[in-house]
Amino acid sequence: MSQNKQSVSSANIAGTKKSFFQENEKSIIFIVAGIIVLILLYIGYQKLYLAPRAEKAANNMYQAEQFAAIDSLQKKAIEGDGSFAGFKEIADEYSNTKSANIANAYLGGLYLRQKNFQEAIKHLEQYSETGSSILDPLVIGLLGDAYSEEKIYDKAANYYKKAADKSANSFTTPVFLKKLGLVYEELQDYKNAEATYEKIRNDFPESAEATTIDSFIARVQAKQ
Repeated sequence: MSQNKQSVSSANIAGTKKSFFQENEKSIIFIVAGIIVLILLYIGYQKLYLAPRAEKAANNMYQAEQFAAIDSLQKKAIEGDGSFAGFKEIADEYSNTKSANIANAYLGGLYLRQKNFQEAIKHLEQYSETGSSILDPLVIGLLGDAYSEEKIYDKAANYYKKAADKSANSFTTPVFLKKLGLVYEELQDYKNAEATYEKIRNDFPESAEATTIDSFIARVQAKQ
């Protein structure tokens, strides 16, 4: 009797499981099919849309970079020449590509040279860090330069400090530290200016900035 009850119970469970799958079979199949479609759409988006755009942007970048290397052709580097896109069009038309990101860095530097500091800030702030130990701190430092030229010294100090900390080396770090010290002086924060200059003297004694740093230290000490 007990054995019969157990058999009936097992049969009911099996029946319940089968009934549950049958009731939900269409929904499950629909969900799985939906996931497959999304995967295929994503792959298609990457291969058929992003990849060709990235290749076209890279081709345009090459010519824009050639223009940027020549002072007299920097306007063409920004605006293009009718046959090739300039950095501005690359940044606008090919967003979500590596080339567009680098184009914003170029634009920031070129606008800085033209003393168009607002446009420089606009494009430099659109740059996304790539993980490069060279390019990332340079772009951050350029933002410091732009804000310094605009006399927004608190922001300039933040960017110089970030640039100096981003990738410590004896070439760029002392440069950013010296600029940071000068900005601290503009903010009349002579204590931090002194500490910054001393960091150059102690941590980067072989750098070009260290050769004259004692005079900067003496200057801020006299103001405290």
